[in-house]
Amino acid sequence: MGYHLVDPDELDQWDDRPADVRSLSAAAGYDYQDSKLGLRVYDLAPGEQAPLTYHYHDEQVEAFYVLDGTLHVETPEEELAVETDQALVVDPGSPQRAFNPPGADAHVRVLAVGAPSADDAHPFDPDDGD
Repeated sequence: MGYHLVDPDELDQWDDRPADVRSLSAAAGYDYQDSKLGLRVYDLAPGEQAPLTYHYHDEQVEAFYVLDGTLHVETPEEELAVETDQALVVDPGSPQRAFNPPGADAHVRVLAVGAPSADDAHPFDPDDGD
């Protein structure tokens, strides 16, 4: 059996993203790629986005649970507003870009889950007509 008590406030910045992101799964010893789970906490200032690009995944399911604020998610069809204590689940093959709009009044804190944790993201250009 294994148990991992992780405090996101005690973790270092996870990668080179401009947004504040802390990897709970990496702190628990799960690899970034080929793990059953990727679990991160994002703190997005106005104008910041969670992913590095508008993208979709081949097999990874992503879920965004908003801890505080309103997360905006751009899809090819619409922009969704995910409020505090709401979750958005994104199926594989579904393009999205999660962000905090530039004119927002406050930060957005989000718990993001990816399963499996795989490096299978592909950039998506909404102007390509895909």
